[in-house]
Amino acid sequence: MIDAGFSGKRIGEMLEEAGESIDRLDAVFLTHEHSDHVTGIRGLTRYNNLPVFANRATAQAVQRPLKRRLQWQLFETGSRFQFRNLAVESFSIPHDAYDPVGFVFSVGGEDLFSPLRKIAWVTDLGYAPELVRQKIRDVDLLVMESNHCPRLLQESERPWSLKQRIAGRHGHLSNAAAGELLAGIERPAWKQVCLAHLSNECNSVEAVEESFAFARSGCVPWGLSIVKSGGNTCFFDL
Repeated sequence: MIDAGFSGKRIGEMLEEAGESIDRLDAVFLTHEHSDHVTGIRGLTRYNNLPVFANRATAQAVQRPLKRRLQWQLFETGSRFQFRNLAVESFSIPHDAYDPVGFVFSVGGEDLFSPLRKIAWVTDLGYAPELVRQKIRDVDLLVMESNHCPRLLQESERPWSLKQRIAGRHGHLSNAAAGELLAGIERPAWKQVCLAHLSNECNSVEAVEESFAFARSGCVPWGLSIVKSGGNTCFFDL
């Protein structure tokens, strides 16, 4: 599971809806410590043997208010490590957290019957430096944020300081910025792109589709889907 943006109870319900069980979770990978990404961690502390992967700064921030100690598996940002059959690579992203990261998960590649497959997970970034562009270019599945529509953000009742933070270089990608990022990467390996982390208040599926009309026109070789949900949690099975 990547991040835990729902309560532990809701995570359990979502897994049941998908025909799974929270008892079958193998691990949790945290991108950063903001509450909309770690709310469910408190409810998961009762699972003593559940490994939680994070860098040291994120782990310290998340553990601080908890009474129970999590089964932390610490990694250095920028490092590569193995978890079971997954090769995991972390990389730094620009966001206003202690040490936020994106991930690339790889599996397979041993022989012709097990082709190499890669997933990149990149949410919560104000802009995409060259490092991020390099990491996401050669993956099969890209999950990336398309967080807000600038017009809806400015029209919202949020405080001005929060609007500035969201639109800043350590905030979140707008629909237009996300679209420009994808359109600007030459010959990507993507088979599918999932746009995620849509703001409930400052975005809409219609606004995203407007910014990504180029991808809907059939002029790109990859599929596009929009993930609209109330939190930031992803389950995957490779």
